[in-house]
Amino acid sequence: MSRSVSTSVTPSVPAPASAPGSGSAPTEADLLDFALRTAADAALVASLPLDDEGRTWIRLDGPGGSEAWLIGWPPGTGTGWHDHGGSHGAFATAAGALREDSLAARLPTEGWRTLELAEGIDRSRQLGPGSGRAFGPHHVHEVRNESGAEHAISVHAYYPPLPLIRRYSRTGAVLRIEQVERPEDWQ
Repeated sequence: MSRSVSTSVTPSVPAPASAPGSGSAPTEADLLDFALRTAADAALVASLPLDDEGRTWIRLDGPGGSEAWLIGWPPGTGTGWHDHGGSHGAFATAAGALREDSLAARLPTEGWRTLELAEGIDRSRQLGPGSGRAFGPHHVHEVRNESGAEHAISVHAYYPPLPLIRRYSRTGAVLRIEQVERPEDWQ
């Protein structure tokens, strides 16, 4: 079970150059910079209540109108395969470690339910405290806390704010769209 613990918090880190009022949308680099700096905010990270039963989160005020979240991951939890509905984004680990498995291929966004993936497109990385990654609008991945005992905490930012999330199942090389979620499903 996942639960939200707050609706909006402004991190105590200063916003990057493309903050509201600067006239430009945040880039992937801006979002990664925000995620890394926010993940280093010890007071904010400590304010997130952790739950052994499911992920918890606090909505943050991201740079330049982006959507941002501080997320707590109990041991053994993950997202499953998903995309971000055309938004670009970034995430950074504040505590513990997260593993990201991703596809190094641009998938079509419409007109399919099942795809057979080519060999050699799988990528995997481990992200410990203070590390993060940015990604483009066609990124498909899963993120998980593989620890058997330690919570992980991370910061995520997306621009434009997520219009939807497509959830996938994967069996070997076969990827299948299972569900499309809209913002009202997770806010």
